[in-house]
Amino acid sequence: MTKKQIDDFLAAAERMHLADYVRFESDRKRRLQDAFWQGVMRGIGAVIGFAVIGTLIILVLQHIAKSSLPGISSFVAQIIEMVRLRLN
Repeated sequence: MTKKQIDDFLAAAERMHLADYVRFESDRKRRLQDAFWQGVMRGIGAVIGFAVIGTLIILVLQHIAKSSLPGISSFVAQIIEMVRLRLN
């Protein structure tokens, strides 16, 4: 390897923060802590996402029930009533 290639490699490694990455990967406690917090954040995201999507589905079902579509509205009204009873 020439001196220029070595300098280019070292500059690229510095831009990628390779030393920090190697230090992070060699610290087992820090990796476990990072994995734990990633799991916590994924769990919170799943709960929030489910709440938003569930709310939107219930709002759409309520709208369908109010629109008096024959057959569908009574079925949707029964579903909404079962959900309300289950929540209480």
